[in-house]
Amino acid sequence: MSASGPTIGRLTGRFGASLTYEQAGGLTAVIAGKDALRDVLLFLKTDEGLGYTMMTDLFAIDRYGSDPRFEVVYFLNSLQLKERLVVKVRVADGEAIPTVSDLWRAADWLEREAYDMFGVRFENHPDLRRILSVEEFDGYPLRKDFPTEGYGFDEPFVVRLEEDDAT
Repeated sequence: MSASGPTIGRLTGRFGASLTYEQAGGLTAVIAGKDALRDVLLFLKTDEGLGYTMMTDLFAIDRYGSDPRFEVVYFLNSLQLKERLVVKVRVADGEAIPTVSDLWRAADWLEREAYDMFGVRFENHPDLRRILSVEEFDGYPLRKDFPTEGYGFDEPFVVRLEEDDAT
């Protein structure tokens, strides 16, 4: 079930007009500014009347051609209210948003994935490094402007064997 009036009412009462709302896939989505994001998520988790204690997903979206370019989406569940809520924040290329890995342990790997695939940075993350690609990888493969074939696809592939290095 999507977030109800009481959730939206409590958010509006606490944060006023700094939040906007939309419907996304049958769920209520809260759009927060990057400066208010952490406060909003902390409020949703710790407010006794809400109890959004479970984060089930966090992912980035490349809105190539839009400003700001990226959107980071958080899926939250309140077992207390039996409701789901989507929280979104929009961030420009090169900007960072605060980590929530200390609020929800699952966010640790999910934030690293968003960084590795899109280049979205999370301030104060305890271990922000690539998780799916090698550290030496150049670029962010899920960005819409990343070449489909990858970088250097038109160069011949050369296999170097260890035996060749020994001679």
